Amino acid sequence: MNNKVLIFSAPSGSGKSTVVGHILGLHPEIEFSISATSRPPRGEEQDGVEYYFLTVEDFKERIAADAFVEYEQVYEGRFYGTLKSEVQRIWEKGHVIVFDVDVKGGVNLKKYFGDQALSVFIQAPSVEELRRRLESRGTDTPEAIAERVAKAEEEMAYAPLFDRILVNDDLAAAFAESEAMVDAFLAG
Repeated sequence: MNNKVLIFSAPSGSGKSTVVGHILGLHPEIEFSISATSRPPRGEEQDGVEYYFLTVEDFKERIAADAFVEYEQVYEGRFYGTLKSEVQRIWEKGHVIVFDVDVKGGVNLKKYFGDQALSVFIQAPSVEELRRRLESRGTDTPEAIAERVAKAEEEMAYAPLFDRILVNDDLAAAFAESEAMVDAFLAG
């Protein structure tokens, strides 16, 4: 179980955070890796809970100091990344790390961790369903939704680079399939 990582990636609205939350509820030995971002908090988000919120300048300074396992500029001026200190914090507890990251971050993490990692790409059954899910959240403007849907179409091309692809068209089935994947990886 030492130094294993689970990587879940998906286009926005595919249900990635829901699946990761389910896995975390079943496995007390798995701990969520808190990503760093340069975007401002949304709603009730708190620094050090959902993300480590950094300024663009601070993020760039940490890049220069080689403080990240991986990072990506996902949108103009919007950086996301995994701090090396976060990986150490979780492994020092003897826990398995679970990452909930964008697809480029997922590919980079898999390259970095290799066989220590199980990478899972979660996708909605269709682009139309993805749009519907994003609209039903009620958290984004129509322009932001259009941008996320366009990005999701691009991100689908990354699916073959992951160890497993999980189509989230039925939540109960997605939970069962993700449980089986994780249990087999942790037992291996």
